[in-house]
Amino acid sequence: MSGAYDRAMIDPYNAFSHRADDVGTCPDGPLSGLSIGVKANIAVKGMPHHAGLAAWIGRIAAQDATTVAALRAAGAMIAGTLHMEEGALGAKTDNPHFGPVQNPHRAGYSPGGSSGGSGAAVAAGLVDAALGTDTMGSVRIPASHCGVYGFKPATDRVSQDGLEAADLSLDAIGPLARDLDTLERVARVMSRFGEGGIAGDGASVTKHGVAVHPEVASVFDRTAAALATSLAQVSLSHEQSRIRFAGFIGVSRAMSAHLQGVPMSDHLAKLLTYGPRRADSDWAEDQRILSQTADEVCRAIDVYGFMIMPTVPNPPFSHSDPEPAAQADFTCLANIAGLPALSIPAGWTADGLPIGVQIIGQSGAEAGLFALARQLDDKLSAYRAPPKSEGA
Repeated sequence: MSGAYDRAMIDPYNAFSHRADDVGTCPDGPLSGLSIGVKANIAVKGMPHHAGLAAWIGRIAAQDATTVAALRAAGAMIAGTLHMEEGALGAKTDNPHFGPVQNPHRAGYSPGGSSGGSGAAVAAGLVDAALGTDTMGSVRIPASHCGVYGFKPATDRVSQDGLEAADLSLDAIGPLARDLDTLERVARVMSRFGEGGIAGDGASVTKHGVAVHPEVASVFDRTAAALATSLAQVSLSHEQSRIRFAGFIGVSRAMSAHLQGVPMSDHLAKLLTYGPRRADSDWAEDQRILSQTADEVCRAIDVYGFMIMPTVPNPPFSHSDPEPAAQADFTCLANIAGLPALSIPAGWTADGLPIGVQIIGQSGAEAGLFALARQLDDKLSAYRAPPKSEGA
């Protein structure tokens, strides 16, 4: 589907939370005719703004988030809101209140998260693009697992107005789409977009402390070889798992304060105990790790122009399997540094599941980041539409 929204379209993936009754009259503009879904933690006027929490299912947004208003003004049709992880914490999207979202590439498999409904709706062609939110990778992880394109803007270049936050120091609203042209069109409307180019030969992060699946490693090696440059290797001072854990502690602290007194599942309630019960000395060390990592990533970007790495260390996985703990080990770096990052389809497992790679770029050089992604995308030609689901 392109340029139209069929409200009666069957959704076998459980991607939609709420469908628009009437998309209204859309003005002419750079997004004229595009249908866009919105993650349920971003306010859409007149629709439930529940952030994946059952306690908020009856809470109706009084006005559009700034990003949503910008899309409407540019001619986009808001198709509805999309399912997500409870509270936006997690990367599986098996919500205890609303059920699991299915990966369009394989029934019974996770689409990633926390913006799982956004990834599934885009991959399945239910919408032309979708908004997700990315705290430590929650736009790029579902983009990778669903075989589509996802962009996280720099933290200070996209409005957080109308967002039910996880951690405002890390959060960014970002789009997903099935091609880079659509992704860039949406990104230019809903975030501040710099026209600078990429200056530098590029670097990759040494996979320090991250167990990367062999097929992911193979896809990344082929991707690196496709670049017309020799990548430098950047080693961070701390293992990525330790960096990700420090970020999680910060998110847990922020969410526990924000959601105090709100009913939630036992699983989310347990996750929100980690931050508050962290000893002061340990939390001080977490903050030091995050600050040092941000400095090191920003310094590498200043020197090399961009960094490239796998989006997720593992391929998509079954809903019946535990969620891999390391899924955000690579994606969290862009959030911690506050930099823009883009995930593109890069290859496939032997049994047909998508694998992505991500590029982190410079704030103010978003045009250059997209240009580099487009060059790489042309060489890889890795995008594939999922098989058609019965009833879709």
